[in-house]
Amino acid sequence: MPSPIEDYALIGDCQTAALVARNGSIDWLCWPRFDSDACFAALLGTPEHGRWQLAPQAADAKVTRRYRPGTLILETDFETAEGAVRVIDFMPMRDTVCDLMRIVVGLRGSVSMQMELTLRFDYGSVIPWVSRLEDGSLQAIAGPNRATLRTSAPLEGKGMSTASRFSVKAGESIPFVLTYSPSHYPVSQPADPAKALEKTEAFWSEWSSQCSVTGEWSEAVVRSLITLKALTYEPTGGIVAAATTSLPEQLGGIRNWDYRFCWLRDATLSLLALINANYFKEADDWQRWLQRAVAGSPAQAQIMYGLAGERRLAEWTVDSLPGYEGAAPVRVGNAAAQQLQIDVYGEVMDALHQARKGGLRPDKVTWDLQCAMVTHLESIWTEPDEGIWEVRGERQCFTHSRVMAWVAVDRAIKDMEAYGFRGPLERWRELRQRIHEDVCSNGYNAQLGSFVQSYGSQLLDASLLQIALTGFLPADDPRVIGTVAAIERDLMVEGFVCRYHTHETDDGLPPGEGVFLACNFWLADNYVLQGREAEARVLFERLLGLCNDVGLLSEQYDIRARRLVGNFPQAFSHTGLVNTAFNLTRAQPSPAVQRGAAEAKESGT
Repeated sequence: MPSPIEDYALIGDCQTAALVARNGSIDWLCWPRFDSDACFAALLGTPEHGRWQLAPQAADAKVTRRYRPGTLILETDFETAEGAVRVIDFMPMRDTVCDLMRIVVGLRGSVSMQMELTLRFDYGSVIPWVSRLEDGSLQAIAGPNRATLRTSAPLEGKGMSTASRFSVKAGESIPFVLTYSPSHYPVSQPADPAKALEKTEAFWSEWSSQCSVTGEWSEAVVRSLITLKALTYEPTGGIVAAATTSLPEQLGGIRNWDYRFCWLRDATLSLLALINANYFKEADDWQRWLQRAVAGSPAQAQIMYGLAGERRLAEWTVDSLPGYEGAAPVRVGNAAAQQLQIDVYGEVMDALHQARKGGLRPDKVTWDLQCAMVTHLESIWTEPDEGIWEVRGERQCFTHSRVMAWVAVDRAIKDMEAYGFRGPLERWRELRQRIHEDVCSNGYNAQLGSFVQSYGSQLLDASLLQIALTGFLPADDPRVIGTVAAIERDLMVEGFVCRYHTHETDDGLPPGEGVFLACNFWLADNYVLQGREAEARVLFERLLGLCNDVGLLSEQYDIRARRLVGNFPQAFSHTGLVNTAFNLTRAQPSPAVQRGAAEAKESGT
């Protein structure tokens, strides 16, 4: 039985990541990339599908844990009647191989420890061939994959696993190093765990010290930024939505999706979070990944891409895995990649527009690509699509999609006006006005006093909170105020906002999911723009209270079960946290002003 989602912490090396439970078990790891075959899949199956347990033999050990300040180095302390030990988990940065290191340090007395490693490849389905190397380390090979375990602790075979029992006294240190490398490469040279720990701490400490964030929420903001950095695939700059696949949006349900890809909907908010926190290199890497990913025919633009911009993300199910707490199927790949989502054109245009405003310089050829995208948008913006939430039912004329079509044209116009780019300025000004009038006429329901989810519908949707945040209308417009009030009235449950009512929306799936955390940050941002800062602070503090003990958030929160649900940790949630903190403190450029109030003023809306 896996641990609750909120019991996990993240470690990683900016190329892949692992989840470590409070009980000392690593239950999820994909090597050598976020989206590669899982070496450990106990999170979605059973211990037999791969895990690495390291903990005291005493079952009643008291556990406390933390990240070393400003780093992704996890320290878990176990207190027993015998004494106390600390397990230090981290993944150092190495160019050619991937290491997962665990160092057991004796703090007090002498503690009896146990280690059990069940190595599996291909999502827990392939048992490797295990042998000993000349230096006594273990080597596990299956096809293209190799994992090597090095330690000074005694090792023995136990069924189809490797086990160890040992004791650690105060002042002693026993390392375990698990290294992945392609099986056709020579066995990698062992790394020195102590030196690797020192270098890893130096890397993260130097990185976090660049952060310009100060104030009452600086600790939560820095932790969120570290999480975004950890979810960045360093070779390309792509930011994955989450480190996991198929953690359910509804416990026991089928709303289980693979989030180990890069979503265009995250583009602008991620960019602003990085720029405002003084991480210009990461912001530049992200916008350059964006430019490369969408390069090509605008008609073939996707809503998500692989870590390097791959487009084939075919979805299939791993039927051998029962899923997290029985939530099946387990999915690999994401069929939503082939959906039509008109909002992504607005996200791309806005991200590149904000990049220029923030001092970054998109490639010279990028403007030509942007012109091609807007030209294509001219012919498709009236078409129904699947929308930001990727519904798997019939296409609809989603209001948010049309708003983002307006954003795409608006940002193109602004770039022409500000930077002298050439394009059909007057034609696009007329198009911008036409889209605006269309949304205000067909997306607004005067009887409800609110914009609605789709044209002709009476349903609400939290994506409508983006109307003010993108500058489509000012936050003090009566229609925006009415929309916020309607969402508060109809979509809020126990102080949190749902993205929509799944039982009322024909998305081809059974009803039920947790509250979508990013939408709650958007509501707080609307409060700030409307001058309701006290309410924004209350909601923000409530959301901070959902972070687990090491400051991480998943995609959603199950109000009934009082648990985090959905893939974990979720970049969209942490981006929301960072931007809302900036909006509230106003110590940095405010994202709500940068993207919303300022754009609305410049557009004359």
